[in-house]
Amino acid sequence: MPEPRLPFDPVERAGSLWSEHFGDPTAMRLATSIMRVQQLLLAELDAALRPYDITFARYEVLVLLTFSRDGYLPLSKIGARLMVHPTSVTNAIDRLEAQGLVRREPDPDDRRRTRARITAEGRTLVTEATKALTAIDFAVTGLTGSEQDQAFDLLRRLRASAGDFPEHPSPFTAG
Repeated sequence: MPEPRLPFDPVERAGSLWSEHFGDPTAMRLATSIMRVQQLLLAELDAALRPYDITFARYEVLVLLTFSRDGYLPLSKIGARLMVHPTSVTNAIDRLEAQGLVRREPDPDDRRRTRARITAEGRTLVTEATKALTAIDFAVTGLTGSEQDQAFDLLRRLRASAGDFPEHPSPFTAG
């Protein structure tokens, strides 16, 4: 068990103060907890990826390219799928290209677009980095497998209600 970062639960404390000042803290506590968990997970994931000289954000780009049918995607699609600003995509691709993990190429279907293609070195790194992340269970070690499934289902409902994707059943989910 890692050393606690704080001697108290900051979200619980914020909830108490919220009650005193504004009323029911239920939604605020949940939103704040989700954001804090995201920060904690990202720190752990980035630490696991440090030996590979990439961040989790760049790892996500490499995985997305690995999953693409032909190993490339337009930069605009990368941004849309990862929900990041075009500047963030450009910065990630700049870093990955400098490391020899991707290369930029013109899109033959649309000369205005640039696409990123994963290299053989990028595919090798994704495989090794994925082993490191699965070794730490993607930093969700505080939950059982069943609890992870339940948390995923609840967060999926939040994402759907926020318009992240159509609410009809996906062909990519079991059952």
